[in-house]
Amino acid sequence: MINRSHLLEGRRVHYVPGWDCHGLPIENKTLKDLGVHVSQMTPSEIRKAAQATASKEVESQKTQFRTLGIMADWDSHERTYRTLDHKYEMRQLRIFQKMVEKGLIYRHYRPVHYSPSSLSALAEAELVYKDDHVSHSVYVTFDLESSPSEALGSILASQPRVKLLVWTTTPWTLTANMGVAVHPELVYSVVKSTSEEDGLRDTVFIVAQDRLEHLDDILGPVEVLGQVPGSDLVGTQYRPIFGTLPNASTESLEIVPSSHVTSDSGTGLVHCAPAHGTEDYQVFKALGLISSTNSILCHVGRAGEFTEAVAEVIGSDAAEKLVKKSVLKEGSKAAVDLLRDVGQLVKIKRIKHRYPYDWKTDQPIILTATSQWFANLDNIKDDALEALQEVSFIPPVSRNRLEAFVKSRSEWCISRQRVWGVPIPALYETTTDKAILDSTTLDHILSVLEEKGTGHWWSGAVEDFLPPALLEEAKAKGLNASEAYYKGTDTMDVWFDSGSSWSMLPEMGVGRNADGEARWHHADVCLEGSDQHRGWFQSQLLTAVGSASEAEKALSPYKMLITHGMVLDEKGRKMSKSLGNIVSPLTVINGGKDKKKEPAYGADILRLWAATVEYWRDMSIGPTVLSQSAESYRKIRNSARFCLGNMGGVAGRPALEKVPKAELSLTERYIMNELYTLEQTVLDGYSTYNFAKVANALTHFTNITLSSFYFDITKDCLYADPVDGATRRGVVTVLEHILSSLTKMTAPILPHLAEEVHATWKGDGTSVFMTPWNPLDAQWSDPQAAKEMDWYMQLRSPVLSLLEQARMKKHIRSSLEAAVDIIVPEDAPQDNEFTRLIRNQGVDILKTLFIVSDANIVSSSQPSPGSPEWTYTGTFQIPSTSFRLVPPAYHMPI
Repeated sequence: MINRSHLLEGRRVHYVPGWDCHGLPIENKTLKDLGVHVSQMTPSEIRKAAQATASKEVESQKTQFRTLGIMADWDSHERTYRTLDHKYEMRQLRIFQKMVEKGLIYRHYRPVHYSPSSLSALAEAELVYKDDHVSHSVYVTFDLESSPSEALGSILASQPRVKLLVWTTTPWTLTANMGVAVHPELVYSVVKSTSEEDGLRDTVFIVAQDRLEHLDDILGPVEVLGQVPGSDLVGTQYRPIFGTLPNASTESLEIVPSSHVTSDSGTGLVHCAPAHGTEDYQVFKALGLISSTNSILCHVGRAGEFTEAVAEVIGSDAAEKLVKKSVLKEGSKAAVDLLRDVGQLVKIKRIKHRYPYDWKTDQPIILTATSQWFANLDNIKDDALEALQEVSFIPPVSRNRLEAFVKSRSEWCISRQRVWGVPIPALYETTTDKAILDSTTLDHILSVLEEKGTGHWWSGAVEDFLPPALLEEAKAKGLNASEAYYKGTDTMDVWFDSGSSWSMLPEMGVGRNADGEARWHHADVCLEGSDQHRGWFQSQLLTAVGSASEAEKALSPYKMLITHGMVLDEKGRKMSKSLGNIVSPLTVINGGKDKKKEPAYGADILRLWAATVEYWRDMSIGPTVLSQSAESYRKIRNSARFCLGNMGGVAGRPALEKVPKAELSLTERYIMNELYTLEQTVLDGYSTYNFAKVANALTHFTNITLSSFYFDITKDCLYADPVDGATRRGVVTVLEHILSSLTKMTAPILPHLAEEVHATWKGDGTSVFMTPWNPLDAQWSDPQAAKEMDWYMQLRSPVLSLLEQARMKKHIRSSLEAAVDIIVPEDAPQDNEFTRLIRNQGVDILKTLFIVSDANIVSSSQPSPGSPEWTYTGTFQIPSTSFRLVPPAYHMPI
């Protein structure tokens, strides 16, 4: 709609359809179709098969887009793009190289969002949060051993068992516990349980004072022994939670201070596993407790399972109960059983809470430490936010959403553990696993990939990618290339793929001046869904700003962002396979198996629905709204048919001579004013991308102004007057203007209908989009005609009401069987504008407006000649003047 409206207004439109072709969905579909596991194929085999799958899907979607009426050069490979195309991949790698040169890309071992179901790290944009996730949270204890605090030390000396009470929703992370965090400014209570329940009796617990009353169902009745500030707890030693198991680690751990601890939930003490919590990691890093990759305890493998490394903490015997079990399933239950075995489990609570899921597999994710590549956003986010100041947003509130997401991010995890994607071309030293990623190495690697394609990264030998300097270093060590170095296997986040799409614009000639110099700055419009504030909108901005040279001002890759909502079912529910409420666009167009329940509406009705809704909000679709759209479509189509059926006069005769405005009647001048006003409304709607404004204005005009009024009152003239009569020619003149404007106004939304009308009317084999839209001249703006007709319309309403009463009483079948007398009192003010109008205009316009056989303007209550058998009377009030309306003296026509 955007492209077609700009084209009609005489602009050149540069639109290149594109497809994101990499990533997990394509890889999974490929493996599923082949019926094999990822481990059964080589990377090159997977890539070849995945490319075939992606190419097939692209062709399928091309066909669907054509059906929808999307206008593009679908047959040209130069006018479409795929992220798997060699040129596209190389542009993406050059962007990556520029970010490397600016020091924005680094590798780090730290907790990231990880999807066991995808076997890959995920970015925040690839997560969806579900509010109904169920976890089995646990309240567990840690035994205190010693404290630097004199007050707490005396309590420890006087009590046999003093424990920290901690709550966590991820019991599987307790094997990786490296500390317990408290808030230094919170007050903590030392309480003794007086419960008779085993495990609680006479045990002393430490919890936040503000949480004590919320823990009644956990601790039961307690006796408060004292209070200590959180700062006194810092440095206190405690025994590892699994320290009593055979061969388990017994090295004491410490309580650490942290501001992320609150008294809003839990116990006011937080179990810290830096491998599985971003805040935990940041606390330990800030305190200098993380000095190398080995200092983080992590016992979770690639499939989200406990690894054998867990034996170092809990001992080999206990490890047998956990190893190879999923931490999200049976592994979590086994960890809880171990807690029970060591006597540190106080209570299990089933809770329903908000939890992140992998949006591709719809399975829960975990936070776990892995070595990943990151983009540093702290160094560019200010430039990115400044660049957004030049961007317009529809709706305006979406600016706040995007800016908030950019402000809240400090890094972007850009690596994925898949093979179907663009490689991160990093080399590693075999002996140290040190990554080599710099501009010099990338220059050499990218020159090889430019020549042989990105697939060569997996199939080629490592020596192909080693620049001379690294080859010499290997020789100096007495090693061959494959002994000294190996290639990384990570691929780039698909958001980096799609986020590089802006880079093709200069190459494709957008914004070049007369000398052929690239003058590109941005795309005029970038359109996507509200979920892309976390995804594509961000990745485009960040890659554009991140790859800009130091000498350049960082610019946004787009001039305007348009955000649309999501499509819901007719009841306002999210569509899902489980609910069985998915509405397929192709089913709307072609119909379902049962055409009575799911009729074939065609593409234009689906497009009209899309134009009618406020797309910047979530919108519902279903049988009712589609039926309404179909009715609106029929009104527009029938309006065009009425014009076409009456404009041509008699077959074989030349076109009728048009009537100039000065010779048109008030009714025709009024309709032309309404048409001019409509055009201005539609032009404004298209220019501001408010398609609902356009669609609703068109629907109202065709349904009310034309169908219910103008077409109704002109039928007699069109059917009965001489073909070349002045009155009929005036109506036909207006019909031609209506059809011309209506065709152009509806064309962006209803292109198939517009082309049908154009072909029927012009018959020259051209497209309606091949000639610009020339809106009506301002001469057709006629406020005076609008004011005068408004008075007549106010008078018409009670007249039609009385006619309807006569029809209901079966006095008449048609209004043409009646006449109307308008009684204007003799003492009516002569200076009243309406009084002068109705006396001077005469009765012809009244007969037309009322669609009656006769109308009279009289100055007394005496009815018109003919001795009517019955009458209906009413009154009509206008400002400063009162009329008594006798519609009619109804009588049978002579």
